[in-house]
Amino acid sequence: MALSPEEKAKRVRRMFSEIAPRYDLLNRLLSFGADLRWRRRAVGLALERRPARILDLATGTGDLALLLKQTAPGAEVVGADFAPPMLELARKKARERGLAVRFLEADALALPFPEGAFDAITIAFGFRNFADYRRALGELHRVLAPGGRLVILEFPPPPKGAFGLVYRVYFQRFLPLLGGLISGNFGAYRYLPESVEAFPPPETLKALMEEAGFSVRYELLTFGVAAIHVGDKA
Repeated sequence: MALSPEEKAKRVRRMFSEIAPRYDLLNRLLSFGADLRWRRRAVGLALERRPARILDLATGTGDLALLLKQTAPGAEVVGADFAPPMLELARKKARERGLAVRFLEADALALPFPEGAFDAITIAFGFRNFADYRRALGELHRVLAPGGRLVILEFPPPPKGAFGLVYRVYFQRFLPLLGGLISGNFGAYRYLPESVEAFPPPETLKALMEEAGFSVRYELLTFGVAAIHVGDKA
């Protein structure tokens, strides 16, 4: 039975709150470290226009927000997420690294920011967890200033061909087992491949972003395992 948007939001918030202590370790292990390269590429694209105000939405434990601040120390960076345990870890990291990033709790479908509040918005591996993609894109477009940029780094459905077949076996069988053993939450790591399989393919996400008012391009990373969509607001 399909979950309602409200039920999906509650389920995702609960899962990510539970796996917060092992979230960073599992990201490195399960992507073989490739997520670090992907994040650096996303940061480079987000900073191309030298934004002064940046929102990292679905910030999790703050990796991308902190990388943005480290790369562009003069920019104001805000990290937002709806899982408080993730935010506590992000704040701890920021203190340890001496980086002035503000982290706050927020829902992507009703962002607590005025219209045009940010020059750039980034989302790394969180967009597919939103309960309503169209509504989220509408909110993102609203809080972006004219000329602002949205950068979405996400896992599309596994690519076709031999590589895609091997990757799908890894993603559907090995990853949930390893993630469950390390985190103690098998359900969360069964949800991950399920959510990726159900996520729109890159062309469909591009069309959704264009429908929301963005001018969009995208690139595939590591044989299509990940994708970055760049949406510019006119």
